[in-house]
Amino acid sequence: MTKRLETITMFLFVAIIAIILFIIFVLDCDFILKFKEKFGAKPEEKLRGKVVWITGASSGIGEHLAYELAKCGCKLVLSARRKEELEIVKGGCVALAGDRSLVTDVLVLPLDITECNKHKDHAQTVMNHFNRVDILVNNSGRSQRGLVLDTPSVDVDQAMLDINVIGPVSLTKAVLPHMIKQKSGQIIVTSSVAGKIGSPGQATYSATKFAIQGYFNTLRMEVNEHDIGVTLVCPGPVQTDVVANAFTEDVNKQFKEKAVVQHDSKRMPPERCAHLMAVAMANRLDEVWISPNPILLFVYISQYCPVLYDWFAKRVGMKQVRRMREETESRKKE
Repeated sequence: MTKRLETITMFLFVAIIAIILFIIFVLDCDFILKFKEKFGAKPEEKLRGKVVWITGASSGIGEHLAYELAKCGCKLVLSARRKEELEIVKGGCVALAGDRSLVTDVLVLPLDITECNKHKDHAQTVMNHFNRVDILVNNSGRSQRGLVLDTPSVDVDQAMLDINVIGPVSLTKAVLPHMIKQKSGQIIVTSSVAGKIGSPGQATYSATKFAIQGYFNTLRMEVNEHDIGVTLVCPGPVQTDVVANAFTEDVNKQFKEKAVVQHDSKRMPPERCAHLMAVAMANRLDEVWISPNPILLFVYISQYCPVLYDWFAKRVGMKQVRRMREETESRKKE
């Protein structure tokens, strides 16, 4: 009887693991976010009329998030360095809102996220226009592709920290007093799966995202009493120019031409990523993972079975290192 019970228990255990792995493998976001997408608060209902400030809004995830929120009837502040591109995004937002008979107000506010001395003035500009900031989306950032041993200078590391960590922290500090005064608010931070698991060729990028995770996880606890939520969004590969614009081993050189990385079928469409971010915002989730597989599966394994992930990562990582060395040599010859 005991042996039979052990057999049944083992069978059920294996079956459950198989089902979980199957579900993870066909999902493009974590379990909780998927559940909220189906049964939780709807963005078009929960976010309507909210004042949302998006940085990095001129392209990629930020641009498509602006479109998604325009369809929800949000009032938007669009920020990035390139004013011309922001005006184009604004036109798209107004058109989308108009198609749904929604009234939207879009403020174009160019800024450089690394110019921290101007952040308080930018925040005051938003307050003068809308009288409040309901949601700040810290989406500005830059990626990196380069092996540590091939990057002797710390110039790239310093630039990455300024853009991906110090800038968002500074802008958040400029906005928080206004949210505390209005006794509500939400901080959204575009982190990355690279903030959960490391990957060869992205040491500094991962370091900045790990830093973001630690800082804003702590901030969430400190501002909870003021009814201010903090949501960390961890996307995996998305069809944007983030890789094309990434730093290399040289702070003055980008990784590769944009045409090479656009429309990669292995990457998530930015529209889908933006929709899932809106769901996370509407449901005030603490942290969400948004990624196609197998990356999503790797994040789950790393989170719940780190020993297995470490064993696997060391072996796969060596292949990535060799491939990156070949790419580096190829770029040097061009």
